[in-house]
Amino acid sequence: MDDTPFLLIERDGPVVIVTLNRPDSRNAISETAHSEEIAAFCATMTRDPTVRAVVLTGAGKAFCAGGNVKHMHDRSGMFAGAPYALRNAYRTGIQLIPAALYELEVPVVAAVNGPAIGAGLDLACMCDVRIASDRALFAESFVKLGIVPGDGGAWLLPRVIGMARASLMTLTGDTIDAAKALEYGLVSEVVAPDQVVNRALEVAHAIAANPGHATRMAKRLLREGQDMKLAPLLELSAAYQALAHHTAEHHEAVAAFLERRPAALGDQ
Repeated sequence: MDDTPFLLIERDGPVVIVTLNRPDSRNAISETAHSEEIAAFCATMTRDPTVRAVVLTGAGKAFCAGGNVKHMHDRSGMFAGAPYALRNAYRTGIQLIPAALYELEVPVVAAVNGPAIGAGLDLACMCDVRIASDRALFAESFVKLGIVPGDGGAWLLPRVIGMARASLMTLTGDTIDAAKALEYGLVSEVVAPDQVVNRALEVAHAIAANPGHATRMAKRLLREGQDMKLAPLLELSAAYQALAHHTAEHHEAVAAFLERRPAALGDQ
């Protein structure tokens, strides 16, 4: 087990860049500690009002290879134990990640620098915006290994690309390239490999240029709106809007708009 941090964290003004840092294993999420580290990172971002956006990427040539297949073969690490132990390992391990990223109100931009396979694809789907390198590859490949999406992929992928295409990717396990991912709506843009992080940072800073309370609450409305009926979503929107109208940043943004000048935004 590698004791070095799984995540490399950098700060660029209001934007935090977080890098999965296991290039030798193509950033596979192979230890419960990796999931716990991501969950702890999300909690830290939520508590810090000066963070307005996050960029998530992978070290080396891959974004994330998902689970460690060697560990699956050896039935070691997170894949060890009897069925009940394995069930509990998923619930208290890798499933921490979708729960934490879903609750994170800070917008997250994925810079998909290379293959995003299995749980790696699902990790990308947990982000709000995905920018891909033209060398990126995507696969919901669980069935190829005789398993199923154990980290929420069956919930995430249809919400990103629709049920028909999600069914095709999930049931065949086949890999698609960046151009097909763009056609599917899986990613927003495809750029050259040396530009993927820079472009993701541009998007993140464009998000961060807006009042943080507004982008956080808008993200929450988008997430909740996937499962709510219109009436309760309107009610939640009214409550959030009432809060937003009474923030100093709203007053400053309106004044700046009317005065045709840049807004001077604070931490909230």
